[in-house]
Amino acid sequence: MANRIILNETSYHGKGAIECLPAEIRAHGFSKALVCSDPDLIRFNVTKKVTDVLDREGLPYELYSEIKPNPTIENVKNGVEAFRKAGADYIIAIGGGSSMDTAKAIGIIIENPEHEDVRSLEGAVLTKKPCTPIIAIPTTAGTAAEVTINYVITDAERKRKFVCVDPHDIPVLAVIDPDMMSTMPKSLTAATGMDALTHAIEGYTTKAAWEMTDMFHLKAIELIAKNLRGAYANTPEGREGMALAQYIAGMGFSNVGLGIAHSMAHTLGAVYDTPHGVACAMMLPIVMEYNQEYTGERFKDIAIAMGVEGVEKMSQAEYRKAAIDAVRKLSQDVSIPTKLEAIKEEDLPFLATSALNDACTPGNPRDVTIESLTELFRKVM
Repeated sequence: MANRIILNETSYHGKGAIECLPAEIRAHGFSKALVCSDPDLIRFNVTKKVTDVLDREGLPYELYSEIKPNPTIENVKNGVEAFRKAGADYIIAIGGGSSMDTAKAIGIIIENPEHEDVRSLEGAVLTKKPCTPIIAIPTTAGTAAEVTINYVITDAERKRKFVCVDPHDIPVLAVIDPDMMSTMPKSLTAATGMDALTHAIEGYTTKAAWEMTDMFHLKAIELIAKNLRGAYANTPEGREGMALAQYIAGMGFSNVGLGIAHSMAHTLGAVYDTPHGVACAMMLPIVMEYNQEYTGERFKDIAIAMGVEGVEKMSQAEYRKAAIDAVRKLSQDVSIPTKLEAIKEEDLPFLATSALNDACTPGNPRDVTIESLTELFRKVM
């Protein structure tokens, strides 16, 4: 079997990277942007860091900010209308996964109008044309949507999230500037950082993992273990380390998939509007415990990458526990909750069914059932 790798055409990394935008925009021959960014980023002048560069260089754009933290079908539909009304020919997505996921769905529909029904994009869809060109500028260190072929949309009517996987949605340009992440509040820094760790660990243990993606995932785990606490304290070194770590994790998992920590997090986000990174962080150690007997020696590598000492002298049971404990300790150190009080016993059948049908579930190293997923959800009640 051939293994496929899809990455951005171009990415810029490091402090001040947004200054590369004008030259890239002109080199691509773009005329007018639809800037997708959420209301909070506009309110707190984070988006302005980018639009100031565009204004200074006389590069035209219009803002679209009707984007929720878990972006909805309605957000996408209105964004498609805004793009057409603006007469734009490319998109600049500024924000976390919500802004970038919305931009991807808009871009795909613009070029593939037969998918005007947003629900038709669910799963691995073979669209005919690449999406409208997207320049992705993350303001969080977690989702890595700027380098993935995935996006997630919430179907509010049916209380579910659906994952879309399409090589045609990857941004043509990613600009990873830690200055864009410096105003993240502690809670968002923690949540997005633990999302990145979940990407790396699930990507490393998924059924499709192979040598090249292993390289990305182990390096990402190491960088997150070293830098998330610093980013949480808002140190420049921590911010820069996490900006790189989350991107590297995205290079890996985008090409091999994830597992049930994400399936379950998608479900919690759709039903209770739980922030995605928080849901991932709550589920990750629980899912690691469930999967451990199906991961060979991979938890040994994870423990080492997490900075656990003395791993080489540990038994298999010991290093597996050490890896899980290290994940729990990092989550605790950045104040992630361990319980979700909103879950009720009567919700469990719907939650388990939704998670079982999620696009991430087939990649999990251990198969699951409605019964096993129900028990895993009970552990966070």
